[in-house]
Amino acid sequence: MLLPGAVSAALGLVPPAGADPATDQLRQYQDLSNQLEQTSEQLLDAREQLKSWQAEVDRANTDLAQARQAEDRARAAQEAFRGQVDRLTEASFEGARLQQLSALLTSDSARDFLARSAAIALLARDNKDAMDRLSAAADQAADARGRDEDARNRAEQASAAAARLIAGIEQRQRDLQAQILAVRVALGRLAGPVRAGLISVGDIPVVTAPAGAAGAAVMFALDQLGKPYVSGATGPNAYDCSGLTWAAYRSAGVVLPRTAAAQSGVGIPVSRDDVRAGDLIFYYSPVHHVAIAIDHYRAVHASTEGVPIKVASIDSIGPRSAIRRISE
Repeated sequence: MLLPGAVSAALGLVPPAGADPATDQLRQYQDLSNQLEQTSEQLLDAREQLKSWQAEVDRANTDLAQARQAEDRARAAQEAFRGQVDRLTEASFEGARLQQLSALLTSDSARDFLARSAAIALLARDNKDAMDRLSAAADQAADARGRDEDARNRAEQASAAAARLIAGIEQRQRDLQAQILAVRVALGRLAGPVRAGLISVGDIPVVTAPAGAAGAAVMFALDQLGKPYVSGATGPNAYDCSGLTWAAYRSAGVVLPRTAAAQSGVGIPVSRDDVRAGDLIFYYSPVHHVAIAIDHYRAVHASTEGVPIKVASIDSIGPRSAIRRISE
């Protein structure tokens, strides 16, 4: 959230006694720009988390519907097998289930006895089968009820988490708009030569990019020089920092996460001494800025509001926190 003091500084209130006004204004602009990008990345992170929670809500609701359908089928099976068991039980009470001795005493011949015995055995098997099926249907219904309850709880928890994220996103969006305004005002307050240097694209380097995805990503990023920084943008007319690196590698057939923090976990770590074209350079802690190296010394990045995409020294962009090689 933008602090009242930072807003006041951006609006041009008198700097502390003894401070150099030009230096102080530049520092205020840089601080506000850093806050702006941090909020922008937090907003993107929250939106990505929201997608995950919304997907979980969808999965839980699908599981809930399937569990309820399974419970309905199990209950219908219970009713069907219960009726069969009831009929067999009634038949037993009416004398259909005779003892082997009764069958022998009432039989006129050995063949008649065997026939009656087979019928009694068949009735017993039918009764056991119906009882087994009734028991299995009851177990299935109980399992379906358990899955129903689990899915319902998951859906409720995911919906609540999504609602909290939405509220946080709305607040961050308000913060972001205030910070954008403050940065614009601070940029306008800078001394002419300083502001001119910031809004200039600067020298456009001639780079021989390596082969493969890294080289393709570098050339794509360089093709975007001069385009504006816009929070949340992924091109083709504007970018934010992670939007530029995401789009650059996407053009090379490599899918990166959307945010700088998530991108910092991709690929393999590289030391500063080993940096080469295509490596991603991450700044600040926690990570909220990223640039793509075009050689061992320079990187192209989308820095902040009011400043176009440009090339800068890797070591001048900010405090480095990680370097990752995405593709050989």
